[in-house]
Amino acid sequence: MEMDDEVLLRYSRQIMLPQIDVQGQQKLLAAKVLIIGLGGLGSPVALYLAASGIGTLWLSDPDQVDLTNLQRQISHTTERITQAKVKSAQQQMKALNPHIIVNTIECALSGKALLDAVMTVDVVVDATDNLPSRLAINRACVQSGTPLVSAAAIRWEGQISTFDSRRVESPCYQCLYGVLGEVGRSCSENGVMGSVVGTIGCMQATEVIKLICSIGQPLIGRVQFYDALAMEWRSIKLKRDPNCSVCGV
Repeated sequence: MEMDDEVLLRYSRQIMLPQIDVQGQQKLLAAKVLIIGLGGLGSPVALYLAASGIGTLWLSDPDQVDLTNLQRQISHTTERITQAKVKSAQQQMKALNPHIIVNTIECALSGKALLDAVMTVDVVVDATDNLPSRLAINRACVQSGTPLVSAAAIRWEGQISTFDSRRVESPCYQCLYGVLGEVGRSCSENGVMGSVVGTIGCMQATEVIKLICSIGQPLIGRVQFYDALAMEWRSIKLKRDPNCSVCGV
């Protein structure tokens, strides 16, 4: 996309930030990001990345919009119930920013298809809600050397971290799983506050932008935990496990 007057005006508030500037905005416009899962986490990620000007976005989710989704999945609407989530999110994103490219994958990625999709983008966002998917996405990202922004939320709590296997010191999600074990269960079993997944999803979008623009300190080697009831954040350091079955030496 050319940086004409309309583009400069659209992104002017970002370009004013010294960490972004015109050069950073050009990086965002040239970037490719894969969002896996268009639910409570993926919805705010998709909308904020679309608004920020990520040039090409890939959306993957096998599900359709359901009435129970609408309490938290803000990229969907009542009128789009039964529509594929990726198509619903694509429609919302294009309405917000018609200049970007939004591609859809109406299935759950796995095996070679997952690896191929991961290898074609600059950053992967894991916005899924189950452990097998998280572990598979992590393996593909480590294998391809693609940075991964991963998060989870349940009830009133959330967590987020960033993994970048291009960095020798970076752990992977498997290292985190070895420390914490499985993260909660599904929202349908435990419930979730919509604003909590919105908070964590917005943080994921910010981490993606930081990675693409090479600014700030991404959450590499750190995990942030959010307790909305106490309105508290805590952080733990996460080291790479040399015996990790995915990224270990």
